Amino acid sequence: MKQKHYFYLIVIALATLLYACRGEEPVISSEIIAVNPHPEKPEAVPSIKGFFLLNEGNMGSNRCTLDYYDYDTGTYHKNIYAERNPNVVKELGDVGNDIQIYGNKLYAIINCSHLIEVMDLETAKHITTISIPNCRYIVFNKGYAYVSSYAGPVQIDPNARLGYVARIDTTTLQVKDTVNVGYQPEEMVINNNKLYVANSGGYKIGNYDRTVSVIDLNTFKETKKIDVAINLHRMKMDKYGDIYVTSRGDYYGVHSNIYIIDTKTDKVREALNIGASELCISGDSLYAYCVEWNWDTQENTISYAIVDTRTEKIVTRNFITDGTEKEIEIPYGIAVNPETKDIIVTDAQNYVTSGYVYCFSPDGKKKWSVKAGNIPAHIVFTTKKLKAL
Repeated sequence: MKQKHYFYLIVIALATLLYACRGEEPVISSEIIAVNPHPEKPEAVPSIKGFFLLNEGNMGSNRCTLDYYDYDTGTYHKNIYAERNPNVVKELGDVGNDIQIYGNKLYAIINCSHLIEVMDLETAKHITTISIPNCRYIVFNKGYAYVSSYAGPVQIDPNARLGYVARIDTTTLQVKDTVNVGYQPEEMVINNNKLYVANSGGYKIGNYDRTVSVIDLNTFKETKKIDVAINLHRMKMDKYGDIYVTSRGDYYGVHSNIYIIDTKTDKVREALNIGASELCISGDSLYAYCVEWNWDTQENTISYAIVDTRTEKIVTRNFITDGTEKEIEIPYGIAVNPETKDIIVTDAQNYVTSGYVYCFSPDGKKKWSVKAGNIPAHIVFTTKKLKAL
């Protein structure tokens, strides 16, 4: 039960009965923690002012929370949503799955509450919610948001329906259209007016999907499927137009891997033969960590790697260089500050107690850490400082 995907699967039958859209959990207090009291002062004024972190919260517990780190003061602000939105009943909801910024709005995907929480970027105050069943991830292009959806209920089902991608007008915040893709679609990227969607088939255990759907954004129609590997999940694109997509494998003999799709041909060009649970790209470096659970051995294999996207070669198989990776029980999220190149890694611990956030220097040495919420996971950097209350 230490691997993210199967953790969800084990509890899913009970969770389906227990969860409701924003359940009856007590309010978690907000808190400000000085984690880096003497932050470095760069010569040039940085454009990155802070980052938001979405804590997923254990499924069925209604414990999704929002945190904020302030680079100017070196302070970590826990559970800001509840503090800034006292009139929103039962807070953010059940299982935060993604967080992104577009324009002056902050968008949080709340998977098991079947909604997108839309907030003001500078205040984190509630604007509205958009209903999307079993929503997963969000990307933006030319005034529209695109959201992947499992479409059906949160449950293992060999007969689960196809998933879809919803197109949302970011001015009216209304769903304008949907298009069917593969089974249980996950992360997406956009290139040359085409939307690529990783289909997992995660609800169809033993009969996983293995395709990436390609959608023409002019017609909003699926034009093709690219055969890649089973149980796809993460997807990132480098500045050369290559897409890196991960396979979770089958948790037995088929291991996790990273595949490269050439968007000029829409074909898989290479497999990197390293596992990955999460990816991020900064400059010409792809950062990945892997927590791979194996049901045969009943053990996790954990690794941290950097890949050079120019050469598509592995630079290192452990970007944490001071031994402090031993403090991290279950890495669960990763992000790299595009200016300082500091590496942020989150730790889900045992999925039940509060997790941690770790900041490493570009050369892999720990700078600070802080206790976060339950299952800290998704990070987005902001160029606008969060306003004080």
